[in-house]
Amino acid sequence: MKAHDIWMIGDLQGCCDPLENLLSQPAIKEDPQARFWFAGDLINRGPKSLATLRRVMELEERAVAVLGNHDLHLLAAAAGVRKPGKSDTIDDILGAPDAKQLIDWVRHRPLAHFANDHLMVHAGTLAKWDVAKTLSLASEVQDALRGPNWQRALQKMYGNQPSRWNDQYHGGKRIRVIINALTRMRLCTLSGHMEFATKVAPGAWPPGLIPWFDVPNRATSNVTVVFGHWSTLGLLLRKDVICLDTGCVWGGKLTALRMQDRKLVQVACGKGLDPTSDG
Repeated sequence: MKAHDIWMIGDLQGCCDPLENLLSQPAIKEDPQARFWFAGDLINRGPKSLATLRRVMELEERAVAVLGNHDLHLLAAAAGVRKPGKSDTIDDILGAPDAKQLIDWVRHRPLAHFANDHLMVHAGTLAKWDVAKTLSLASEVQDALRGPNWQRALQKMYGNQPSRWNDQYHGGKRIRVIINALTRMRLCTLSGHMEFATKVAPGAWPPGLIPWFDVPNRATSNVTVVFGHWSTLGLLLRKDVICLDTGCVWGGKLTALRMQDRKLVQVACGKGLDPTSDG
């Protein structure tokens, strides 16, 4: 029996109309039971966060969605840890009559998903983490978010330090490094320390900084790491890494890639927002 197609999809960020367009494309409709892997940031910044969230939820067991930094921001707002900002578009979710059920669904999503030699995370993996380590550390945060005291875990989430991993970390430091690596990281030093201050176009970063996936001796280089989060990087297709964030919310494209044969399907996303904001 033929395995169902698996389509890996980049950041939605509340862009429901392009998602509907993408799902209606002939190549994707070929398999009515196709599976979908979403690279995180389902919501926020775009115009239809609530509708987008509901559309992904409607896919039920056919969809896997890893948590991105904007999804975690929604949880932090729901927990009272952070107030929504001026550019946020999550009020429709927070004010929905079934907001509690929506938030519960989001906080039960994984931070990492692995199958068929493909590891999906929103942002990246630290160089010293192999697949097993990545999944184990992700599960620590997942367990905290799915537990009765999930709000407390989010209180420790914000901050750029520590910038590297240490197995001895515990509590807030441990949660923060895991979340930052999996949902925020783009650039690292040659020794693998995360760096969050630099906001420049790909290739223009300062000496001593490189993309996280080019840190020497990266322990996940033996599988394909699939991620989003980096709209200025855009579509990147290598054997060991795939970036699927093609800036839909900024007026770029929404991208889907079929895992089995890397067939690419993209749809236009309209005018978009000002790309000078950090997506």
